[in-house]
Amino acid sequence: MKTYVLAALFLVSTLTASTATAQLAPYNEAGVTMGHWHLATKDVEAEKKLFLAMGGKLYNPGGQPLIGFPGLYISLILGNEKGEGGTVGSVVNHAGFYVDNVQRRTAEWKAKGVKVLPGNAFPAGGTRQDQAFVETPDGVRMEIQEDKTQTVPIRNGHIHFSMTEADIPKAVEWYAKTFGGKSSIRNDAPVVDLPGVQLRFLKADSKQAPTRGRVFDHFGFDVGDHAAFVKRLEAQGIKLDQPVGKGATGNTITYITDPWGTRLEIVQRLPVGPQVQQTASR
Repeated sequence: MKTYVLAALFLVSTLTASTATAQLAPYNEAGVTMGHWHLATKDVEAEKKLFLAMGGKLYNPGGQPLIGFPGLYISLILGNEKGEGGTVGSVVNHAGFYVDNVQRRTAEWKAKGVKVLPGNAFPAGGTRQDQAFVETPDGVRMEIQEDKTQTVPIRNGHIHFSMTEADIPKAVEWYAKTFGGKSSIRNDAPVVDLPGVQLRFLKADSKQAPTRGRVFDHFGFDVGDHAAFVKRLEAQGIKLDQPVGKGATGNTITYITDPWGTRLEIVQRLPVGPQVQQTASR
């Protein structure tokens, strides 16, 4: 009987623990996976409507709206803060999703009221059909790219930094070392791959604005062992922006800022709870 009870308790604890990260990619050897974007939006309902139209799922941990996509959560409330300025002009120039078919998915989004912008232009004329862009009402720019091999309609794709040419190799090295990422080359440009996200680097003519205080205030990595990861950061000489504590939804959190002004949250996440079922409006 004791064996059965222990087995049952183990199963329950495993399911409970996995609920929090079922939306996210598995941790790498450093104990890290892509976690979330945190937006300090001025219009939570408008942002919520847009992300749900794009295929996101709504959760409500601690009474806070949280939009889930494969590989990513998006938080829409940052205390009482309202950010100023979109992504363009900041060190995080834009973020990106992959969809299984750009033309099909963007047509669905347009029918639900999402403003979709065309892909980049070809030198000889016309625009890419396997790429599009979406901007939130307060300026968070998202690139939409196509991966016909994926088995889900939409998943998290990348974060695209904007920094000077001299800073790019330093940033590649910093992110690979700090978070256990794998650096490589994509389309003749350096990237760092981490579970659930690819970090890309765009050359800028001048230093870009920090993310803190903008609508896209920061993004975050989830970790399996917060205390152990903080020790890893401290061993690398990285200082915390604030002491480790609890966030609004009870998660264990702290923040760091990379050398180029990107605010980063380090999170050990509690289960997000059940998906909130949306009723059709009449």
